[in-house]
Amino acid sequence: MLFNLKYFKEIYIALGLLLGVILMGSIGFVLVEDYTFDQAFYMTVITVSTVGFGEVFGEMSSLGRVFTCFMIIVSFGIFAYAATSITRYLVTGQYRYYFRDYKVNQEIKKLQNHVIVCGYGRNGKQAIKTLEAHGMPFIVMEDREEIIEELRRESSKIPYIMGDATLEENVVLAGVMRAKAIITTLPKDSDNLFVVLTARELNKKITIISRASQDNSDKKLRIAGANNVIMPDKVGGAQMASLVVTPDVVEFIDHLFVQGPGKINLEEITFRNIPSEMQYKTFRELESKYRTGASLVGCKLPNGEIIVNPTKDLELVPDSKLFVLGTTEQIQRLNQILLGLN
Repeated sequence: MLFNLKYFKEIYIALGLLLGVILMGSIGFVLVEDYTFDQAFYMTVITVSTVGFGEVFGEMSSLGRVFTCFMIIVSFGIFAYAATSITRYLVTGQYRYYFRDYKVNQEIKKLQNHVIVCGYGRNGKQAIKTLEAHGMPFIVMEDREEIIEELRRESSKIPYIMGDATLEENVVLAGVMRAKAIITTLPKDSDNLFVVLTARELNKKITIISRASQDNSDKKLRIAGANNVIMPDKVGGAQMASLVVTPDVVEFIDHLFVQGPGKINLEEITFRNIPSEMQYKTFRELESKYRTGASLVGCKLPNGEIIVNPTKDLELVPDSKLFVLGTTEQIQRLNQILLGLN
């Protein structure tokens, strides 16, 4: 629902107070001055609005004047609060944020097989860049107001949810039951542990990637349900050392990662139910028939065994993965063939 309390809480409070004071004034004038309800309502409105028409229905009693003074004082404060709240929403542009939040939430409800990224820090931003380069749908979950303000800007195309990722209701809102994977990059290992436990409980099949800062957190996160645990400090240190030991190899590998459309990429192709005509065919037969141009550099068999640089006599079996090297178009073409979309 668009105009709900969550989005316009202050506006509703201000309008509620205005309606409350009008109702109180109308009832008060009926009881104190014995007015009819329409006379009491009229008298309340001109009193609240400080129009100053005077005592339009005859001279008031002393009690009526006291009640009128009370109404003026109370209504002036409430009217000032309401005017300030509404003006702030219009001048600061907060109403645009609410409509933006609503639009994003509606889009999130339609997502399927997306990735939930918890935390929009350095690691989270880098993960999003990679997902964007691969055209993978994703959601960012962040509880810092300044980050959400950044994502709310019209120039930002990043879907977001404002909330604490350690709370189950927020993970559910992000569509964890429909998601393909969740990446948690929160700064505290304990928070990442909560996210992993929650996601694994809600979705047994989801892929969970977690960040870890402490050495002893790695094992705990895996026990909690994380498929992979990344330690940025260790990875960064190993990368630096590799640039000294084998600089050209590292530069070559870096060149393969997410080079963008038309560039050379190293990607994995996963297929669970390949067409019957493709099953148990060799990669050589596939290439001779379709000539995709992609090069097979590795594979992962259904039993988990990884083969590096397999021969082209490798048979394509269900529930296996191929690691291929090629341009975006070549890899997309190979994907289409293996999924029977050609």
